[in-house]
Amino acid sequence: MSTYFAICPRGLEEHLLEELRAVGGEDLRTTHGGVFFSGDWSVCYRANLESRLATRILWHIVKGPYQKEEDIYRLAVRQLWPNHFDVTRTMRVVTTAIKCPLKSLDFVTLRVKDAVCDRFREDRGDRPNIETRNPDVSIHVFLSENECTLYLDTSGQPLWQRGFRKASVDAPLKENLAAGILKITGWQPGTPLVDPMCGSGTFLLEAVQMALDRAPGLDRGFAFEMLRNFEALNWANIRQAAEARVKPAEPMDIRGYDIDDKAVRATRRNLQEAGFGGVVTVDQGDLLETQPLTDHGILVTNPPYGERIGEQDELAAFYPELGSALKKHWAGWNCFFFTADLRLPKLVGLKPSRKTPLFNGPLECRLFEIRMVAGSNRKL
Repeated sequence: MSTYFAICPRGLEEHLLEELRAVGGEDLRTTHGGVFFSGDWSVCYRANLESRLATRILWHIVKGPYQKEEDIYRLAVRQLWPNHFDVTRTMRVVTTAIKCPLKSLDFVTLRVKDAVCDRFREDRGDRPNIETRNPDVSIHVFLSENECTLYLDTSGQPLWQRGFRKASVDAPLKENLAAGILKITGWQPGTPLVDPMCGSGTFLLEAVQMALDRAPGLDRGFAFEMLRNFEALNWANIRQAAEARVKPAEPMDIRGYDIDDKAVRATRRNLQEAGFGGVVTVDQGDLLETQPLTDHGILVTNPPYGERIGEQDELAAFYPELGSALKKHWAGWNCFFFTADLRLPKLVGLKPSRKTPLFNGPLECRLFEIRMVAGSNRKL
């Protein structure tokens, strides 16, 4: 049994815990921005392959107290790094901290890199090369006020990089955050789903994968494949089982619209590249004029935040029109708006039944749920 830390967008920790439990994780415990868990390597492989919400899975190597940089060097140099990865692998060190009293995290990163290389020189007579952009192996250093924890990354590229979104638009939503929002909405395959401001189609892509029971990591590789204890046959069996359960793609009641033709083209391309071209309907359309084709369903979207003053004014004029359009066209639907603009409910003129705090990177946001009651235009 090894122990791990799964990182996720803040606000999704409890949902991630349930995902990790489903793949066999034990000793589960949430903290801000992630979940601690334990399990054998099969659990680690499945967590990387199956998690829709995690950003990366870190393998816990050691934890120890520190007062100065040299304490961290000594902790790192004592670890048997040559037992974990080969000297031919490229590597990097990444340092993060909360309430750390040390003056320079860059110097900590340098000292850990020195410690790992010194250990390799002593044990193997050679040292691994450093590659900061796309290394084979990443060592993660986490510093609290007086403790240092060292991890090895088992994921590689962030897990929200599913491997198939080719076209993008400005400020795209990360896939794991979109998947988490879909979970919070309670959407289930078979329920009509509409994103009327679909951008590059992230909500639509995530919904299709959920509906097909398609593991989000099937189209990519992982850093655990570079480690010395990699169980190739075990991994091949896990991957094969995930591939075997994928349902055949067929048209679904999942629709995307965007007023920007560039976004429509980007979404269609992304769906096509992922093999979902005939599954989702995507058309150009204005949210204020778009009408649903069924009397119930889930509307979910990520409207612009309006980061500049002029855009703020435009949104202040747009929101009342949005409220009118929701009352006119979307009776019977549950509508979800993910935004950093906390003025939205008041200016839309509809009271949210739920406000879920979430973070888009460092940006604090809300997922507002507005239930449009059929046969009523009253505020909820």
